[in-house]
Amino acid sequence: MTRTKTLSFLTAAAASALLAACAVGPRAPAADLPVAGTGAFIGAASTTVSTAPARDDWWRLYDDPTLDGLIRQAFAENNELEAAFANLRAVRASLSEARVGRFPTTTTSAQAQRSRASAATVNGLPAGEDAPEVDTYDAGLTASYEVDLFGRVESTIRAARADARAAEAALATVQVSVAAETTRAYADACSANAQIAVAERTLELQRNTSNLTQTLLDGGAGTGLDVASARAALAQTAATLPTLRASRNEALYRLATLTGVTPAEASQAAAACVRPPQLSRPIPIGDGAALLARRPDVRQAEANLAAAAARVNVATANLYPQISLGGSFGSTALDSSELGDDQNYRFSFGPLISWSFPNLFAARAQIKAADARSDAALATFDQTVLTALQETETALSNYANELDRRAALTEARDQAARAANLSRQRFNAGADSFLVVLDAERTQAAADAALAQSDALVTTYQIALFRALAGGWQAES
Repeated sequence: MTRTKTLSFLTAAAASALLAACAVGPRAPAADLPVAGTGAFIGAASTTVSTAPARDDWWRLYDDPTLDGLIRQAFAENNELEAAFANLRAVRASLSEARVGRFPTTTTSAQAQRSRASAATVNGLPAGEDAPEVDTYDAGLTASYEVDLFGRVESTIRAARADARAAEAALATVQVSVAAETTRAYADACSANAQIAVAERTLELQRNTSNLTQTLLDGGAGTGLDVASARAALAQTAATLPTLRASRNEALYRLATLTGVTPAEASQAAAACVRPPQLSRPIPIGDGAALLARRPDVRQAEANLAAAAARVNVATANLYPQISLGGSFGSTALDSSELGDDQNYRFSFGPLISWSFPNLFAARAQIKAADARSDAALATFDQTVLTALQETETALSNYANELDRRAALTEARDQAARAANLSRQRFNAGADSFLVVLDAERTQAAADAALAQSDALVTTYQIALFRALAGGWQAES
């Protein structure tokens, strides 16, 4: 190649590289957040929450070492988390593959070939003789570089980068879910044990009452109606125990799956827990803006929107020619020892322009499809934001109202216990019939059971609020 040709080639390559920054197609549409959703929460007025920033390690607010250990185990052993990590690694590998498009592609080759032409194609060959066999040796290097005039390569990289951000957010979503579900399974097991304890205390009380009615009947002071009513109440309470035990076992088995072990290896500490986790301080919830910044599903929807917009650019770039600069350098010889001889060197340089102009209608259809997917991604983002705000406000409302309900049930339980005690005293004094005692004890049993269920719901709604606030991924990611 002459010096003039070389300079012309390098100048053209430099000019093409400068033009490569000119991309076609739209950038990602603006992902606007609703102004009304970036301020204080509606439920922030409750004294049970504070506007301090939400915590990532929210489960430590319970001051429960058993729960802390279960969360660590779940983060280390949960199979859904492992799958999400693997998916993230795959998407990051795809991003690395897309980035390669910025660089030239090179191919080295080496070839040794023996060939013989047809005798009919060789001029001057005597009749009846075969054409001679020829050995050919070739070694070389080929390189090509796509001049990204219309931004196809950069848009592909931008889409892959957005896909990687979406995969990171998807992993964070799984981490949030694992932290919340592990805590909920543990709390459900504890709550079931607490309700079993209440039922067993009630059962013991009703068993004593049933024995008393039988003793009175045997002594001629009672009636068969009293005995039957007492035994009916006893059986009714006993019937609640199998359901509660099944609920406890279901929670333990769920906990085992979340922590990566079999049901037979379920946590014995959780099986022995008799009181659901309790908070001793207000829940820090931050505000709407902080929520939308930390919610991984919102970030995933935003990344998907960016990826969809970048793919519109890729589809648009396909309307235009693809220009590649390529060249090859090597040596071809009839003997392997002659590959390095000056006269056997070969080279070629030049641009390659390819343009599938007969397929423009297909390219335009691809652009329309990419545009539609971008519109869908924008709508999904908007819906994800609204859903995040709805889930948080709902969790705040449920939690605050259940606390009020628990306070009322606590008062009802205390008054029911007082009424049952007074009814026994009046019966012993002969002022009331035994049916009054049975009715009071039934009321007390129902009040105890309702309060135990409310305690469980309070913890469930707390966990739902922590999950809506998207705690559980940043500190451990």
